[in-house]
Amino acid sequence: MKAEILAVGTELLMGQIVNTNAQYLSSKLPDVGISVYYHSVVGDNPERLRESLELALKRCDVVITTGGLGPTQDDLTKETISEVCGRRLVLHQESLDAIKAFFKKIGREMTHNNEKQAYMPENCTILKNNNGTAPGCIIEQGGKVIVMLPGPPSEMKPMFDDSVFPYFRERSSYAIESKFLRVFGIGESAMETKILDLIEGQTNPTIATYAKEGEVTIRVSARVEQGKDAEKLLGPVIEEIRKRTGDSLYSEEDRTLDQVAAELLSGHKLTLATAESCTGGLISQMLTNIPGISSVFMGGAVTYSNDAKEEYLGVRRDTLLQYGAVSRQTAAEMAAGVRSRLKTDIGVAVTGIAGPDGGTPDKPVGLVYIGLSSEKGTVTKELRLLGNRKRIRTITALHVFDMIRRHVSGLEIDTGDKE
Repeated sequence: MKAEILAVGTELLMGQIVNTNAQYLSSKLPDVGISVYYHSVVGDNPERLRESLELALKRCDVVITTGGLGPTQDDLTKETISEVCGRRLVLHQESLDAIKAFFKKIGREMTHNNEKQAYMPENCTILKNNNGTAPGCIIEQGGKVIVMLPGPPSEMKPMFDDSVFPYFRERSSYAIESKFLRVFGIGESAMETKILDLIEGQTNPTIATYAKEGEVTIRVSARVEQGKDAEKLLGPVIEEIRKRTGDSLYSEEDRTLDQVAAELLSGHKLTLATAESCTGGLISQMLTNIPGISSVFMGGAVTYSNDAKEEYLGVRRDTLLQYGAVSRQTAAEMAAGVRSRLKTDIGVAVTGIAGPDGGTPDKPVGLVYIGLSSEKGTVTKELRLLGNRKRIRTITALHVFDMIRRHVSGLEIDTGDKE
């Protein structure tokens, strides 16, 4: 079955909120054999909503709307869809009772306009809302299915999981199972070239690549009968991709690079300390977003000035004067210094020019050096990155985690030295 997700709300069009509902639904629907073909967003306007709905019904089997089920006059999703389907709105007493109980529970008086939410299209399937006031519903008409869900994610997600997902699972003979492989260090075009013959010859499974800030995700999807194991279809394709990507493939379980690095540190019981200049604490922030990281991450220092590099990390003044703050030599001493001071197994450091100013012909914006120090010695890596300040900092952090991954796994580290 083909599906369109139609988000209703002028606030989405104005950029006041992000449409995370569509992302969530798109990740869930393939598990019940439904392929999402379109995402649409329309404002709180009945004419435009009608046009969007009629178009969606022409090109898809399933239309799922989010939003527009509230009590105010601009909440018109139910009214418009009921009109398109030729159905009257009738009072659903059980929903009205639930709305009254909700207001009583939170200690607030229910206003009259909330009764609007209890009027539902006749002969529809009611979806209870256990987290808010707006019930959802399902309409089956002319071989099509229309699902109306509330807009707030805290209400939409549990309603979909508890009611809509089981509804489709009972009616679907197939499921689409996907594996997400993550690759770092190979660009999207180079990655596609490596597996182009697999993409061109795909039937089932299908293969697609997606690029995002320095890394590539490869999605491999197989369509199988409900209850059947997709591994027989997915396994051979994944194995072939594994051969072609080598040690640039860092995850076959859709984990991020920082998560993989943290898991390796934890698995090998290795402690880490960080020293950051141009990334300004970004690496530490990414690490501390990972639950349980305190078992391996001992701490970090943001040493932006030369004086801070000297005082807190022990970088020699002669090094700074001779080579500069942005150099392999400084990165190496920063990494060794933070490792020594925090008494960890590994110390990593970054120093560079993130821009937009500060570059020179010899040391342009985007020049970054990374240092990694361990009992085996210290290794440094040179990067020459393009993009704005945010991108340079983000890509730098990813390279740090890749260096940690490679070091702990015993893989070769490309130092970027062209000599």
